[in-house]
Amino acid sequence: MMPEISLNVLDVAENSTRAGASLVQIAVEADTVLDRLTIVIADDGCGMTPEQVAQVTDPFYTSRTTRKVGLGVPFFKYAAESTGGSFTIQSEPGTGTTVTAVFTLSHIDRMPLGDITSTIHTLVVYHPDTEFLYRYRYNDRSFVLDTREFREVLDGVPFDTPEISEYIKDYLSENKLDTDGGAVY
Repeated sequence: MMPEISLNVLDVAENSTRAGASLVQIAVEADTVLDRLTIVIADDGCGMTPEQVAQVTDPFYTSRTTRKVGLGVPFFKYAAESTGGSFTIQSEPGTGTTVTAVFTLSHIDRMPLGDITSTIHTLVVYHPDTEFLYRYRYNDRSFVLDTREFREVLDGVPFDTPEISEYIKDYLSENKLDTDGGAVY
């Protein structure tokens, strides 16, 4: 199992890019009053048939040809459900896929969120042909990073340019801190 939830987010979002998504939306929402952490990853990639959706949580099923098992989604599902939470996948061929994992925030078996800032930064910088819409919410505060807006301002300067990459990392770090006050969960 992965040691932190942000690595599951990375794995599922990487699946989205391999599925040809032009837009990947990632939402992380912590609600301490409801004692819930919700992660949603939605894409407009190739989608899956009902049969593929039924198989994707089987660790011995993968559509990849580079290995014989696909453990990312099954571990993500197990991690959410082991906290009394839930896990769903909705998908339609030609439309895309939405993965939703809900964790009980205070559950002793819940993995930490981990370094979500580095996860989002990595996705944005190393997938130049994919747009990302990232929403981070902690109780009643939130912020958004939309790569489409960044591209408009940057007018063709690539995200992997060192100064731009550093700016994106700082933007994510500072806004996360402003939003959650440095909460570790």
